Amino acid sequence: MSVDTMKDLIKKLNDAADAYYNGKDELMTDFEWDALFDKLKKLEEESGIILPDSPTHKVSADSIAGNKEEHEHPALSLAKTKLPIDLVKWAQGRAIWISWKLDGLTLVVTYDNGKLSKIVTRGDGAIGTNISHLASGINGIPATIPEKGHLVLRGEAVISYKDFENYIEFSQEDYANPRNLASGSLSLKDPEELKPRKLQWLPFSLVHSDKNFSSWGEQMDFIASLGFNPVEREKVDLPTLENVEKCIEGWTKKVTNSENPFPVDGLVVTYDDVEFSKTGSVTGHHATRGGLAFKWQDTQAITRLNHIEWSCAVSSISPIAVFDAVQLEGTSVQRASLCNISECERLGIGGKGTEIAVIKANKIIPKVVSVVNKVGDFEIPQNCPICNAPTKIEIAESGTKKLSCTNEWCIAKELRKLEKFVSIDGLDIRGLSEQTLSRLIKNNLIKTIVDIYHLHENFDKIASWDGFGLKSANNLMKAIENSRNAKPEKFLVALSIPLCGVDMAKRLMETYGDIKTLVETTIQASEELFGNDIFANIDGIGPMRSQAFVEWFREQHNRELVSLLMKELTFEPYRSTASKTGTCQGLTFVITGDVHHYANRNELKTFIESQGGKTSGAVSKSTNYLINNDIASTSGKNKKAKELNIPIISEDEFIEKFSL
Repeated sequence: MSVDTMKDLIKKLNDAADAYYNGKDELMTDFEWDALFDKLKKLEEESGIILPDSPTHKVSADSIAGNKEEHEHPALSLAKTKLPIDLVKWAQGRAIWISWKLDGLTLVVTYDNGKLSKIVTRGDGAIGTNISHLASGINGIPATIPEKGHLVLRGEAVISYKDFENYIEFSQEDYANPRNLASGSLSLKDPEELKPRKLQWLPFSLVHSDKNFSSWGEQMDFIASLGFNPVEREKVDLPTLENVEKCIEGWTKKVTNSENPFPVDGLVVTYDDVEFSKTGSVTGHHATRGGLAFKWQDTQAITRLNHIEWSCAVSSISPIAVFDAVQLEGTSVQRASLCNISECERLGIGGKGTEIAVIKANKIIPKVVSVVNKVGDFEIPQNCPICNAPTKIEIAESGTKKLSCTNEWCIAKELRKLEKFVSIDGLDIRGLSEQTLSRLIKNNLIKTIVDIYHLHENFDKIASWDGFGLKSANNLMKAIENSRNAKPEKFLVALSIPLCGVDMAKRLMETYGDIKTLVETTIQASEELFGNDIFANIDGIGPMRSQAFVEWFREQHNRELVSLLMKELTFEPYRSTASKTGTCQGLTFVITGDVHHYANRNELKTFIESQGGKTSGAVSKSTNYLINNDIASTSGKNKKAKELNIPIISEDEFIEKFSL
């Protein structure tokens, strides 16, 4: 009987691990996986039987397609514990470092003579997939570094919670969490397709260097000195139980207070003494002194489901469990996302009164992990909770079922556009946060963007809300009134026209000067068969941006929105920010790759524009200089520049030629 139980546990664990490592739909939470893993391990210890493919004795692997490559240094996994006393015993009185156990996908990055030579996924620890072609699409992996010789780094590719939410809202793709999106992203072929996902790589280990370091802390400082952003870390010189518990408590607070932008699933403990960490043995697929993972013990609470609230967003109408409040990790919790219809069916969610088990996954996200006692049936709404249009069930390629609104212009789908409209880059209406906008939508006070300028008609109702009052309501109304006097370029950004950001808006206004003239010209172009390229010859815009802009105005709904908004607003005369004189006057630059002297490429771009120059995203005949610190690169931009005889200069050369 125990063998049959073990076979069942192995299948469930391996299926869930495959989904976890390969960007598929989540089959179970970490909480559930750890519980089943511990159960399997206990059965193995009691019976002395270890079946083939048991996850207790093999490394889970990604199955990313591509050229396979053997790792120069095997990437072993870490043994784990949930008890601080185990960390103390493991430390043996030696100084240790504690850092985040980032929840992403491990990549091994290699440099030779200062140049990036390859990026390989962890795979099964011994063999991974070469994804070097995606290098330019991953933030934090520079093409060149100021260090010669052979360098091998191991780090985690992660996506922040904020970037994940933004991407899901706009892409309408179906991913359960940032980890899911990160692992799915590395199967892409084109780095340009990868860039919008904002994947970031944070190194956590110096695998090889021609330099010798006795301290892990020195290794991390060395990595940082090369321009990388290594994992956050803290040293514990004397690892007593009191000191270790105090340190863990501090890191736990960072998680519960959402001070860390990236998803984590625990902490990693590492010896400071590099040579000592290399001693010991390899047990299974763990190096006994290579490091130890600490995972939080999730506190579980049993509560009763009150109802399911359906929240409408860009891509779907998502179910949210609302239940009797319980205390978890020091806070009162009474809501948890159920993700989609498939997740509700997997859990066996019922109706009001259903007993459910709830945790705060990794101390942050409320999560329903199981149904203890089902009462009634799970009901799917037939109409959108916001606009009352019919709903429909859609099935993604992965098989995931999700509910969506059939009304293309449902205001709930416009939440991100509303946020853009009121943002600092848009019309800068202070007081209209995401939460306030959502509240206004749910109370049917905003049905279109134009309704923002009629909120004064519901002043008393808004002032009566919890968290508002007369003062907050008055401040909000003043901010809305102030926004009526708008800058034309900010109005264009506020409209969320595809590919039209601050830069394009300024270039259009530089050319047309008057917003009314620009709108009339665009509408006329949208009615013409070959009008898409009307703005293509403006420096820095090009055919793709021009087409997106004109096609947006081709939609009657968008034209009507602009017309109604222009009746609510008055526009300031456009004030050009372009310098008429300066060291870059009349020149057009393209910037590619990483920069070292400027904080980022935007800062360099701002300097160029302040000196009368222009920047573009693509190399063309009108380009005067391509700025690239990797002058010998074989990238597309470098090849194009050489074909057109356009000078390729480094950042140092740019500063020498054009700095004040």
